[in-house]
Amino acid sequence: MSNSTIIATAGKGGVGKTSISATIVRCLAEKYPDKKILAIDADPAVGLSTALGIDVKITIDDIRKEIISSVDEGDTRGAIELLNEAKYRIFDALVETNGFSFIAVGRPETAGCYCKINSYLKEVISILSNEFDYVVIDGEAGIEQINRRVMEKVTHLLLITDPSKKGCRVISTIKSVADELVMYEKIGVIVNRMNDESLKEYINIDGMEVLSYIPDDKNLCMFDIQGENIFNLPSNSNVVIGVKNALEKIEVL
Repeated sequence: MSNSTIIATAGKGGVGKTSISATIVRCLAEKYPDKKILAIDADPAVGLSTALGIDVKITIDDIRKEIISSVDEGDTRGAIELLNEAKYRIFDALVETNGFSFIAVGRPETAGCYCKINSYLKEVISILSNEFDYVVIDGEAGIEQINRRVMEKVTHLLLITDPSKKGCRVISTIKSVADELVMYEKIGVIVNRMNDESLKEYINIDGMEVLSYIPDDKNLCMFDIQGENIFNLPSNSNVVIGVKNALEKIEVL
């Protein structure tokens, strides 16, 4: 494994995970203009592309399906050849833009067991990640999928919640799953949409460190509705300040 810094976000749906992931990419790109940064959209809803202003033409899953259908049609090439093709094709799915690169995992696995090809793809993503200094993964709700479909090792796991009991419970569960399945070096929590300071004492997250409390962001709401690129958000926006603070605390910035 290379010395890439791999940051994964996880949490229950609807807590603003994708906006935070996009803001992490922005903060890294601004702070480290000379570093190679990769954003991986591992959420089937593919929202990260919109938040980062990317037009997705092909996903990793599209490539996987094409390779599987060639095997189904009697293509008898060996595993190594298939892996090499996947490796070559993955670069087709990579979108390079100003300051960072982007790739989308796409839809979850369809029916039928193609474990071999799925594990090849995981390997290919690991190989791809080794080409970058920083990798940011916007995961779907839960962490199992990061482990199963993308990679087993993240250096920084950021759990996102809102000030709700359900949100806190979900990240506590994710942490216990991650403790078993994912090799991570550092973990921390971002509490998003925190509009009432007095709620702090009620937030119970199993002793994990809260890196940042981020109040609602009116700019961000407007950007979300308009499908605007997060790079255009004013730098004094709550989400930009809050994410920056969190990344400094967890020693990424």
